Amino acid sequence: MDEDGMTAYRIEELARRAGVSARNIRAFQERGLLPPPRLEGRTGFYDDSHLARIRVVLQLQERGYSIAAIADLVEAWQNGRDLEDLLGLEKVLTDPWSQETPQELSLAELAELFFPGRGRDEWAAMPAEEVEGLLARAQALGFIERSGDRFRVPSPQLLNVGAELAAAGVPLADVFTMADRLSDDCDTIARRFVLFTVDHAGLGDAARNAARDDLPQLTTFIGRLRPLAQAAVHALLARAMQVQIQEKFSDQVEGIARHAGGADPARPAPHGAEPAAR
Repeated sequence: MDEDGMTAYRIEELARRAGVSARNIRAFQERGLLPPPRLEGRTGFYDDSHLARIRVVLQLQERGYSIAAIADLVEAWQNGRDLEDLLGLEKVLTDPWSQETPQELSLAELAELFFPGRGRDEWAAMPAEEVEGLLARAQALGFIERSGDRFRVPSPQLLNVGAELAAAGVPLADVFTMADRLSDDCDTIARRFVLFTVDHAGLGDAARNAARDDLPQLTTFIGRLRPLAQAAVHALLARAMQVQIQEKFSDQVEGIARHAGGADPARPAPHGAEPAAR
């Protein structure tokens, strides 16, 4: 114990308790992430505040923060900002929006998914470069990720949509083209929501951001955006699909009906005739 009643650790003991090496601790000190120890002669002694700081740094590293970003957070912490508020905001910004559990599939399982009952035969009939090209396209679109000799599927739901279209007879190349275009459309929608949030939360004002004290409220606001965005897109897509289907297919259905009734589908209806009901 030191004079303040806190447990005192030499660097080796601190490293053992924190689960890191003494070299890591020295590196943290050199980069300003950890305050220096209390010196007694030539021996440095650390306390529980150092241990807590190391655990925070390790937690941030696991979340993907760079050392430079962690240093900024530590500086904010030292300047009186509430680190819990900062981390709460970070969490709502970085938490995944999907709760899907990724899957892993072999190449044979992947082929069977897209070509039910004939997967192996379909892959075997394709030139190797064509198979590799399709796999590379699927990777680029985020359908799959290579994991050794297997394939990680981040979103089984998304992959199954593509598989259903392929099973219905849509060529895989066309499925991928459609996925690419839809991805661009979704990027545009997401960008609109994000810019809307930035504008209404005042996040575009760098001077205000540096001194703002409403991080909990901001975290709540951004958290509410998640279900609202999903609900809005679902409702608007449903409405747009109904309108587009009626516009694009009504003429075709009318032609099929006229043909079934014996009329020449290529011949226009007589002048003054009642149009077919839609």
